[in-house]
This record gives sequence, structure tokens and C-alpha cells, in this order.
Amino acid sequence: MTAKIIKSKPFVEEIRAEIEKEIENLRTKNLPPKLSVVLVGEDPGSVWYAESKAKLGQKIGVEVEIHRLAEDSPEDDIVSLVEGLNKDSGVHGILVELPLPGSLDKTRVTNAVSPEKDVDGVTATNRGYVLGGQEELALVPATPLACIELIERAGFELKGTRVTLVGRGDTVGRPLAMLLIKRHATLTVCHTRTVDLAAECRRAEILVAAAGFRSLIKKEMVSPGTAVIDVGVNETEDGGFVGDVDFEAVKEVAAAITPVPGGVGSLTTTLLMRNVLKAMQLQGLP
Repeated sequence: MTAKIIKSKPFVEEIRAEIEKEIENLRTKNLPPKLSVVLVGEDPGSVWYAESKAKLGQKIGVEVEIHRLAEDSPEDDIVSLVEGLNKDSGVHGILVELPLPGSLDKTRVTNAVSPEKDVDGVTATNRGYVLGGQEELALVPATPLACIELIERAGFELKGTRVTLVGRGDTVGRPLAMLLIKRHATLTVCHTRTVDLAAECRRAEILVAAAGFRSLIKKEMVSPGTAVIDVGVNETEDGGFVGDVDFEAVKEVAAAITPVPGGVGSLTTTLLMRNVLKAMQLQGLP
């Protein structure tokens, strides 16, 4: 058996077409969408992610403004910037690039974002809505949303399906667990300290790897016929990226598998832009 490779490009194109149509409608009402990105320091990954958002925004019609701050910027200054963006009616979405420098209180900075503009879904308010199963009121983090979109658009049923999620982090694992529960998946949440992780993974009909460890999921951990969603993004020695799954080996037993790159990550930025449009709705804009 060789797995079907679930590439996100067709789904990205579908969703972008939907977004562009909505943006065109907003522009006729003189409401061009705007996203403000707060970038503190020069972390290479953060810089790359911020600039990739700006490039996509330019393509689809969302203005993306990057506020670049020095790594040693006082925390109060960063919070003041965020609070100013909250009050700016011309800004519809705010995103603080993570990780922040270690000297800063991440919780204080991210919770300074107005929940109605929190397109990254990091505030306590939006996390609470997700925990309570109230997605319609929430801005949900884009990476967990990308996992759900890939699973559903690829034709896999979640209701009643045994899903094993490897990863419990704030960014992906925990919010994704809530999204899966709402969709009636039979969910097992594991992590790197799980006793006999391989056995737990082999029970899965759908296996989601989001632990942040390169090639954590080996061939012998995957039962034949499993659909594997790889959320990991791990840099290699030559500057490339691989996932949390040993792709070449696992694709020989899985029914379907997402590649890295070209899978979850490629869809995430597009869904972030969709969150900007949802933020406008939550702010009472047409």
C-alpha cells in the first residue's frame, strides 16, 4: 500500500477564491480588510511568517501592516501599541508573532489584543469559547482549523472515528482537541511522555502529529489504512523542513498522509486571512 498524498493546494485555491469574493464585496462598501502584525525582535521564523502574511495579503486584497519592534522594547510599549491598534477602527485583525523574546510576559501581551480582533485565537476569551464548543463566537487558531479543513475536505469522517492526537500544546494540540470533540470524534490525546505511545497511535483511524519533534511517528507506530495528518514543522541541517512523521516510511502503510511542506502549513496562512473577515463580522461590520 502507498498512501494518498493529501496536498493542501487544491483546498487553498478553493478557500482563497471564497475569500477573494468576500473581499471584493467589502471593497464595494469601502471596507478594505486590514491586518496588523506585531513583530518583536528578529527571530528568523517570526520574520518569515510575518512577511509571508504580507505577501499573501497583497495577493488577495488584505492590507497587512507589520509593526517591527526591537527585541529589547519595553513590555509596556508593546502593550500600548496593541491597545492603540484595538482602538483603531481601520484595523480589523491583530496578530502578535510568537515566540516573543524571553524577557516579555507572553500572556500579558497576547491578552492585550481585543478578542474581536484576535485573529490568532490566543486570548483567554477566544480560548474559552473554543473550550465551550462555541466556535461561532470565537476566532479559532488557524493551524487547528487547517487540520480540520484538510481532514474534512479530503473526505474523512470525524463523527465516531478513532482519532489519536499526539501533542497538547497551546498553539495546536489543545484547541484542536476541542474542535475534534465538537465534531464527535472518539479522541485520544497523547504526548511525548505517553507510556507506549506506539500502541496508542496504532489504535487510530486518523492520526494527528503535532508534538514538534522531528520524525517522532515511525512506520511501526501506524496501522495500515490510517489517515495521517502531520502538523510538525522542523528545520533540517540543510535549511529545509520536515514534519513530526517519518514521511517516506509511513506513507508505505498509511491510507493517506499530508506532506511537509505542502500540507497543513500551506493552508494555515489562508485560514488566518479568513479569520480577518470573521473578525470584521464579530466587530459588527457587514
